[in-house]
Amino acid sequence: MTEIGKKIRIERIMHRESRNMVIIPMDHGLSDGPIKGLINVADSINKVADGGADAVLMQKGIVTHGHRGYGHDVGLIVHMSASTSLAPDPNNKVQVCSVEEVMKMGADAVSIHVNVGSETEADQLQKLGSVAEECNYWGMPLLAMMYPRGKDISNPHDSELVAHVARVGAELGADVVKTLYTGDVDTFKDVVQGCPVPVVIAGGPKTNTDKEFLEMIQGAMEGGARGVAIGRNVFQHENPTKITRAITEIVHHKKSVEEALEMLK
Repeated sequence: MTEIGKKIRIERIMHRESRNMVIIPMDHGLSDGPIKGLINVADSINKVADGGADAVLMQKGIVTHGHRGYGHDVGLIVHMSASTSLAPDPNNKVQVCSVEEVMKMGADAVSIHVNVGSETEADQLQKLGSVAEECNYWGMPLLAMMYPRGKDISNPHDSELVAHVARVGAELGADVVKTLYTGDVDTFKDVVQGCPVPVVIAGGPKTNTDKEFLEMIQGAMEGGARGVAIGRNVFQHENPTKITRAITEIVHHKKSVEEALEMLK
C-alpha cells in the first residue's frame, strides 16, 4: 500500500503529461530572513501557481500562512532541513520535522538537504537514510537536495562531483534528486545516466539575463533532467508568473528558448 501512496502523491508534484516537474522552493526565509519575493509568501505562491508551477517547497511553519487554497492546484513539498546564514557553519543542516508531522499538514512530498563533503557529512547522510526509511513506511515521496560542499572543492559544478552526489542521493533512498547543472549537455547526461531516479536542477545564484537562465534549463532538459527546482530566479523575477510560464514551456512542452522568451513579452 505504501507504494501506491508514493505513486499517488508524486503525481501531485509533476505534470501529468510530460512527467516532468517545475518546483519552486520558497524555504529561503529561514536561512536568509524575509528577502525580496518572500515577504508575502501567499502572494508569491499565487503568482507561480498561476504560471503553471507543479509544486512549491517550504518550511513547515509557513504552510499555514501561504499554501494556496483556491484556483490552479499546486503541489506541496515540505522541507525537513534547516540552517541559517548566521551560523558558524551554514553547511551544517539539521532535521527540523518528521515525515509523520508533515503528512498531517497535507504534504505531497518532503525534501531534505545534504552537503556532501562538508564537515558534518556523516550526520547528514545518516539523516537522509533515516528519512528515506520513514518515507517508505508512510508512502511519502522524498526529494533529496544533493550538493558538493567540501572545503577543497573549487568547482562544485564539476561533472564527476555532481554525478557522485546525485548517485549518493539515489543510493540512500531518494525518489527524486535535486542537484547542480554541470553547464554542459554532454556532461550532464553522465550525471543522469549514473542516477537511477529522476534528476531536477537547482537554479543557483540569480542569473544576469532571462535568456541565460532559460538556456541553462534547456541544456539540462536536453541532458536528461526531469525538471527544475528553482527559487530566487523565479520568485525574485520582476514577473514571477511569466517566468514560471516560460520555464513550463521548456520543461513540459519542449519549446525553444526563443519561444519561451515570448512568454515574457
